[in-house]
Amino acid sequence: MPVENPTTDPAPALPREGRRGVLAGGNWIMDHVKMIDGWPSQDALANITAQSDGNGGGPYNITKNLARLGAGFPLAGVGLIGRDADGEKILQDCTAHGIDHTGIQAIAAAPTSYTDVMTVSSTGRRTFFHQHGANALLDSMHFDLAATSARIFYLGYLGLLQTLDAADAAGRTKASQLLEQARGLGLITVADLVSNESADFPAIVNPSLPHLDYLFLNEYELARLVGETAVKAPGQLVAQARQVIERGVQQAVIVHLPEGALCVRQDGPVTWQPAVRLPADQIAGTAGAGDAFSAGFLLGLHEGWNDNQCLKLAVSAAAASLRDATCSAAVESWQNCLALGRKLGFYPDQSIT
Repeated sequence: MPVENPTTDPAPALPREGRRGVLAGGNWIMDHVKMIDGWPSQDALANITAQSDGNGGGPYNITKNLARLGAGFPLAGVGLIGRDADGEKILQDCTAHGIDHTGIQAIAAAPTSYTDVMTVSSTGRRTFFHQHGANALLDSMHFDLAATSARIFYLGYLGLLQTLDAADAAGRTKASQLLEQARGLGLITVADLVSNESADFPAIVNPSLPHLDYLFLNEYELARLVGETAVKAPGQLVAQARQVIERGVQQAVIVHLPEGALCVRQDGPVTWQPAVRLPADQIAGTAGAGDAFSAGFLLGLHEGWNDNQCLKLAVSAAAASLRDATCSAAVESWQNCLALGRKLGFYPDQSIT
């Protein structure tokens, strides 16, 4: 059953009629989350107070969060994992959440990618130590885009997929070629970035922009992409987002940050949505909040909701995810997430002029 529009407003026509569902490709990661009592200085010691395993990586987080939100459309993944315990956990988790994992291939050449997520208990701030593993070998040949009937093709994270991020002599990346193919087949194309300090953002991301309908990124990634200082004010974020749109994004750039989120459309309209007033004592960790946000937006996008509705669900899903140190354990149905936002309220609107 399709997800009902959350208001009485008439829903706009669904895009790419005849297609349905989300196909998510890219990083499939096992997160090993460790809660610590403080961040140590070099050569010093911190105590691990709790630990758990969870899903990580854009496509894994997006599809699992969509399942937990109650998306009533097909979910499928594409990627590489190792022939190991972490890889088996990923496949079992996909099965448990109704995610088609036939496009996730197990290989012997590399281990399943994993990330040690070190989260400071008192602040929820986290630091990542990443093993690229099998994700580094993901290539165009592992995608069969012509076979999918999905409406949306999500690729993430740009900046953390070595083979797909690599550019040819003409400056084209394999990721950009995949997105061009997907868009040519009639899919809505979406990508997300990673906050990777070592990545050359413009070289990796710019080739994909003309083949993207939607780009998700946070304020830090946006600043890296346009070569400016990171900002918080919505009006300044809009100016930076428009620079990205001018590089070719077809529909919209969506920027999320702790204070809220905005959607800047290629044809001009801008929508700002303040964040949920989640009390600090309810924040267990921030890992995965950006992907919970993206999943909320994509659910609304798939179902034809307007930008304001999509953003409201997105920030509400992100707030829900903050209540657990893992990426998805605290994400609930889209109705419950919206109810959480209504109950706690949202921060005051800020000017976007």
